[in-house]
Amino acid sequence: MGKLAVGAAVVCAAAVCAAAALVVRHRMKSSGKWTRAMAILREFEEKCRTPTSKLRQVADAMDVEMHAGLASEGGSKLKMIISYVDNLPTGDEKGLYYALDLGGTNFRVLRVQLGGKDARIIGYIAEALAKFVAEEGEGFHPAPGRQRELGFTFSFPVRQTSIASGNLIKWTKGFSIEDTVGQDVVGELTKAMERIGLDMRVAALVNDTIGTLAGGKYHNQDVIAAVILGTGTNAAYVERAHAIPKWHGLLPKSGEMVINMEWGNFRSSHLPLTDYDQELDNESLNPGEQIFEKMISGMYLGDIVRRVLYKMAEEAAFFGDTVPPKLKIPFILRTPNMSAMHHDTSPDLRVVGDKLRDILEIPNTSLKVRKVVVELCDIVATRGARLSAAGIVGILKKIGRDTVREGEKQRSVIALDGGLYEHYTKFSTCMESTLKELLGEEVAANILIEHSNDGSGIGAALLAASHSQYSEVEES
Repeated sequence: MGKLAVGAAVVCAAAVCAAAALVVRHRMKSSGKWTRAMAILREFEEKCRTPTSKLRQVADAMDVEMHAGLASEGGSKLKMIISYVDNLPTGDEKGLYYALDLGGTNFRVLRVQLGGKDARIIGYIAEALAKFVAEEGEGFHPAPGRQRELGFTFSFPVRQTSIASGNLIKWTKGFSIEDTVGQDVVGELTKAMERIGLDMRVAALVNDTIGTLAGGKYHNQDVIAAVILGTGTNAAYVERAHAIPKWHGLLPKSGEMVINMEWGNFRSSHLPLTDYDQELDNESLNPGEQIFEKMISGMYLGDIVRRVLYKMAEEAAFFGDTVPPKLKIPFILRTPNMSAMHHDTSPDLRVVGDKLRDILEIPNTSLKVRKVVVELCDIVATRGARLSAAGIVGILKKIGRDTVREGEKQRSVIALDGGLYEHYTKFSTCMESTLKELLGEEVAANILIEHSNDGSGIGAALLAASHSQYSEVEES
């Protein structure tokens, strides 16, 4: 009996030791995986770093590329497109005008009744301009003998040939319709309107950024530039006409010209590119192009987060022993969802858990994992926001607004629009604080960021007014 008891005790002790060893091995294995996951995160964080010195280099590079792009066609990755907008709104425009706003994700028709400083704006989502006009009430007919005039916002790169004509250079924001590249977008729209008997003239062709600049200028004459931070990104600004070497026409009476930078195509060795950015670019519809846009705009931020999570899942079993299948799908994690996770302040990061479960089908994530996801969102958003600020400083540098001259306090307003800026609060807050960091308190006190809500469509109608075929008649 005694021998049996001793034997049982030995067997039991051996089993306990074996179980303990398994637990230890499991913990060591788990610890090793976690260490690897954190190593991936830290390596990514290091490569995304944007110290002030690097941002100043990016701003300087933007300035250099702006000069090169103004000097000659093809002289820079920045298109620096001459917009033929040399007459921005003053706030005194009057009359009835229309705007067609064709952006990356929407199609809208706007009717704008201008009465000096008081603008009454009615916006509609429409399938066609003709239907929109047919449904108008009696108070919205043009004066006898006058055509309806339209400002056309076309939010893709166009090489302008006049204020109301331009050929499509390429599609961006994931669009690719090859047979329209090289075509005059106004000519195509005009033919379509003529086919259905719609008597309407395109008075101004602009992109959303120039529309935002015009809308901002209408309300505030200190506006000198506009930036869109949404699905895509771009910037436009007011340049002195004599500072545009590639301009061969007569200098405009105003002495100024609005330049459409197409800054999404900016590229510099100083940009903190990672392997994930390179992979995203290689798999995109336009490899090697729109590099700046792919680092800072709303279309891409969420997918950069997804790509890092995928590597952590594949190489460090971050979400368990199998890689969640949904994590392999490009663009499944959209930037609005990334923003929701980044802004989650609940004690258990419930929003993060819900998004991981509902979008990526990853259930039961621990608080520790959720915290890492939030940190990853912060790394990606911070890099994008700080680079956006550096780009704005580059513009200010080009036009001499990055310093304060003795005895001169010149206010400079940047009109900003786009869903990323408007809705991703941590992004916009970081961008604005980075501007102050780069400019210094004295200069920053004279630089104002102003949200130009829905400025692109309204601005197009305003430009139709300031470039109306009837404006000279009304002035005389």
